Amino acid sequence: MTKSKTQFIALFIGALALLIAGLVPAQGYPNPYAALNSWAILPDGRTFGAVGDTDVDPDGVHMWAVIRCDATAPDRFGNECVDSDLDSVIKFDADGNVVESFGGGMFIWPHGIELDADGNVWVTDAVSDARIPDGDKRGHQVVKFSPTGEVLMVLGTPGEVGNDNEHFNSPADVVIGNNGDIFVADGHNNNGNNRVMKFNAEGEFLMSWGQTGFGPSEFRALHTIAIDNRERLFVGDRSNNRLQLFDQDGSFINQWTQFGRPSGIFFDQHDNIYVADSESDDLQNPGWEMGIRIGDANLGWVKYFIQLPGGDPRSTAGNGAEFVSVDAAGNMFGGEPSPRKLQKYIRVRP
Repeated sequence: MTKSKTQFIALFIGALALLIAGLVPAQGYPNPYAALNSWAILPDGRTFGAVGDTDVDPDGVHMWAVIRCDATAPDRFGNECVDSDLDSVIKFDADGNVVESFGGGMFIWPHGIELDADGNVWVTDAVSDARIPDGDKRGHQVVKFSPTGEVLMVLGTPGEVGNDNEHFNSPADVVIGNNGDIFVADGHNNNGNNRVMKFNAEGEFLMSWGQTGFGPSEFRALHTIAIDNRERLFVGDRSNNRLQLFDQDGSFINQWTQFGRPSGIFFDQHDNIYVADSESDDLQNPGWEMGIRIGDANLGWVKYFIQLPGGDPRSTAGNGAEFVSVDAAGNMFGGEPSPRKLQKYIRVRP
């Protein structure tokens, strides 16, 4: 089959999935999960700050999360770690106990997290340039840690915003390909760089694609990035209310809007896609509701919807899970910034 025919079929399937999704109310999908509250415990009486991205350790059991530092000022947002030495990269065991932590004092607004096949931990600092104190050499960076917190690599120029090959503008997320290539979602702002940056395993720049806009390969806030089992690259183009699909050389494949307004993406070992939607409301994505949508990672059919409890499409966005991940046992975890909660969900129905 020719590439053009393959792309046509993919676009047709995506359009059909969108049509069906538009005919079925979001809350009409079944929810086979139950929330397990108060699962995670921080040591020494520490209370949760805003929870950022989450990911699963290569062992399939342990859970990693970004915990933003300041839990004492509920109205503080965007620089929670600027004056804190609390560790912001946290590893939990299956019972919710902390077994490893690091990153204290290294970030202003830690955001995305990725575990590679060797268990190394990649973290982005997506702080906006306006929130970096004068002379502070943090922010606009991606840091690679060993599993025990040793710094192995830094991408970007810490503390400096830019749009060349050595700078980022609030990088939101990072993902690592099977061959070690590094893909950075740069960045978090509607009017920022709005591009995907690709580096090799040694951190050498290879290419980039994207710009601000509404068309294919254009973005407004790249909030999340992930790779499926077919090695397709999924980008959460959040302010355009869609996922964009690419090959790893930046060629556009398709766009999916049936998963709402995407903030977080995860693929499990059973070829399911999980998309966290923390912002759909009557203003930003009319007709859609906040929650986690689960579907077929190949064709894009939505199968389940875990609606934000008490969710109201007229409410202010940002109250639910902004990030999502799933362990080998099928337990699902939602990182919720505003409620300052790492929510665990267990499967209770087929």
